[in-house]
Amino acid sequence: METTFTSADEAKPVVDASGEHVGRIRTVEDETAYVDPESGLTETFLSMLGWAEADEHGDGYALRSDAVDEITDHEVRLKSF
Repeated sequence: METTFTSADEAKPVVDASGEHVGRIRTVEDETAYVDPESGLTETFLSMLGWAEADEHGDGYALRSDAVDEITDHEVRLKSF
């Protein structure tokens, strides 16, 4: 099942598979979530999410739907890598 982001997901924390906070959804545009990552995340982790390149839009880094395990009322949980 493909993940669909909505405006209700804005401001939700993004956590990895172990529950570690990795960022927060800044905005959702056209069913794409843009995330402000936590400072201090390793380059390897950022690269796995496709966030190694600089943020071109200023809205955060696009979160690929295939990286998401589930969206709850309180957070967005990523799949394990």
